[in-house]
Amino acid sequence: MAELADLEDPRARVVNEKHGDDHGVNLGKLRALAKRLKTQQDLARQLWETDDTAAQLLAVLICRPKAFERQELDFMLRQARSPKVHDWHVNYVVKKTPHSEELRLTWLADPDPVVASAGWALTSERVAKKPEGLDLAGLLDVIEAEMKDAQDRLQWAMNHCLAQIGIEHAEHRARAIDIGERLEVLKDYPTPPNCTSPFAPIWITELVRRQHGK
Repeated sequence: MAELADLEDPRARVVNEKHGDDHGVNLGKLRALAKRLKTQQDLARQLWETDDTAAQLLAVLICRPKAFERQELDFMLRQARSPKVHDWHVNYVVKKTPHSEELRLTWLADPDPVVASAGWALTSERVAKKPEGLDLAGLLDVIEAEMKDAQDRLQWAMNHCLAQIGIEHAEHRARAIDIGERLEVLKDYPTPPNCTSPFAPIWITELVRRQHGK
């Protein structure tokens, strides 16, 4: 914890706090510290229990994902206050466990929009890598009905899933683009030069173009 405190950079904290992340540790330095520590499950649990954002991010990097039980993973997600901790927990831990599908279904149905956003993040992963058994048309129905008025983080996750369906599944592409155009979610999102807009019609079209080298 003392070493993490020494890595604190006030300028980094200002940038991170704009995204809801209450820490000032440069992520490159955090990863370097994790590389030095290597995997340490007991230490990871202790760091997580501090409820400190930088410590929890470090915990994610040094933990052994498959050592967590399903209930523990669920509890950790609900504990995660910082968007970055939430995202890293889903992407670096939950996705690597045998519990990811069960948690995906549990979280999708959760009334808490932040928890539900984790379910949609896991669904996007399945859309891209393991779509067998998914009702893609049904997912589009839900997105069409609920995304416009969803809470910010849930809306972002649903929009990602919409784009992923359009990018990966040509038979649903026209409908995915149409939903994006009508709902106009993230249409005016400020996008840096040389980055792809998160507005689904632009995102889908650009990624498909790159895939086909056109």
